Amino acid sequence: MSEWVMGEWVNGKSCWKRIYLKFSDTIHRWFRHNSEVNKIMDKFDIFHQFFDCCVGKWTTERTYHYLTYQEVERSRTEFAVSPLLPEQKSQVLADNQYPKQSQLEKFPGFHLSFQTVSEKGERVEQALNLIFVPHQVDTTDTKILEGDYLRDRAYEEAKPIVSHFRFDSTTRELLMRTNYTRTVSVDSITLVNPDLRIRKIVNYRRPPENNPLQEVTLVGFGVEQKVK
Repeated sequence: MSEWVMGEWVNGKSCWKRIYLKFSDTIHRWFRHNSEVNKIMDKFDIFHQFFDCCVGKWTTERTYHYLTYQEVERSRTEFAVSPLLPEQKSQVLADNQYPKQSQLEKFPGFHLSFQTVSEKGERVEQALNLIFVPHQVDTTDTKILEGDYLRDRAYEEAKPIVSHFRFDSTTRELLMRTNYTRTVSVDSITLVNPDLRIRKIVNYRRPPENNPLQEVTLVGFGVEQKVK
């Protein structure tokens, strides 16, 4: 059909041909643009779906390898995740002296409480509030979402802290990096299905500013299953 239009109907009428080509190019660009927009929306949809699946009660069996003193430790953790109210999200932002955000309902925020028992019988309990604030990203990358991950109390240090997160919508992996005073912690959660998560953590000795991470002090692995 397009060949007939360009070969017969516009034969000898170059102005109409130019108009047709310009209109055709506009239509193609419009479809390309909307295709990219749909991919961006899908990325955010998957991001929120990931956290919807995380709400509830979980148990995890973990193994930690302490490389600094060559020891392996196993533990069991029971934890619960519940959504935060808007005012609780605002408080996490305020605790971290983070700029106020509008439309807080768009930012996943949760209350996390857990109890860990090691194979030696040692017990650790903690509860904290957290929120994820995505950043505006380059629209050419339709799979990755990045932003800040804020807690009102950190794991390694008892104070509010702002970390960085990176979410891959194709693998459903949430990667979080936290710079503590002496340690850099890189934590990964991969959602295999709504009832199963794989957890990985690697701790590095914090290097001087702008230097690469090299010295590993701890490696941990965990299998997390939702409690029905």
